[in-house]
Amino acid sequence: MCSILMRELAGFDGIAKPVAPNALTSICTRPQNKDYPLGSAKLEVNTTTANGIVRADVMASPGRFVIKFTVVGNKDNKTGHIHSELKTKYSDKARGLTVTEHWNAANVLGAQVELLDTIAKGVKLDFHGSIVPSSGKRNAKAAVEFKQINVFSRASVDLYAKNGPSLHADTVIGSDGFVAGGDVAYNVTDAAISRYNGVAGFIAPDYAVTVHATQKFSIFSASYFHRVSKEVEAGAKATWNKASSDNVAIEVGTKFAFDKDAFIKAKIDNAGRLGLGYTQALRPGVKLALGGHFDTTRLTENVHRVGLSLTFDG
Repeated sequence: MCSILMRELAGFDGIAKPVAPNALTSICTRPQNKDYPLGSAKLEVNTTTANGIVRADVMASPGRFVIKFTVVGNKDNKTGHIHSELKTKYSDKARGLTVTEHWNAANVLGAQVELLDTIAKGVKLDFHGSIVPSSGKRNAKAAVEFKQINVFSRASVDLYAKNGPSLHADTVIGSDGFVAGGDVAYNVTDAAISRYNGVAGFIAPDYAVTVHATQKFSIFSASYFHRVSKEVEAGAKATWNKASSDNVAIEVGTKFAFDKDAFIKAKIDNAGRLGLGYTQALRPGVKLALGGHFDTTRLTENVHRVGLSLTFDG
């Protein structure tokens, strides 16, 4: 729902606390949307300084500054194009400072600066910019986020949006398991609201239910997530676009964990599209994921996609 600086929940702990609107969707669609590497072969290498870098300056006492290096390569199975990126992330948790720099094969240079709890507890400042040196194309975004026990709110500005500078705002409130919120975008050039969406739901320790109205309340969806046991998870989503037809798209998915190192996922929709995913921790710091997407109504045609992802963490 919110296209600016949206972050997905790292995990679902069953606690009903306000998060960004799109993260509510992520809770209920984890069995369907994660861990399906499709149409590409991906290699990712992450390394982190073991104990941080001890530093000191005249203005502050010595602190711990941790650096994470990431190299990603992703080959598209259809075109053969390889997208690659180098990323460096500096984290100073004591000061609430995170600086991320990246440079990819398309010659896009970018940087992001995040300040958490520096101004006040629960307040985060986020600045992100990028440039393509050869063409001069720029991108610049800034956001302020406020997060407390019962409320999550954020405002941001995109100076180089496709249709001109735009302002974005989203808010989610929660109490006793119930959550509700929405987001809105305003185009400065057109002096008009370009987007608004709404969401409501209920989150319990072992299940979650959400209802969404998106695309200016033209697309409606309902989804649920159920942690059946420590090994089994299930989820489903129904979507209706009132502008196109009366048909409802329904998708169901499930996850089964063999042990702490391996799990399998499967999903299928009412159009006969089947998705399969398998993830295995080969050893500490090495993870392999395999995925496939198959159209069961056209099994003999060349419309299926497979992919793999290999991740090293050190």
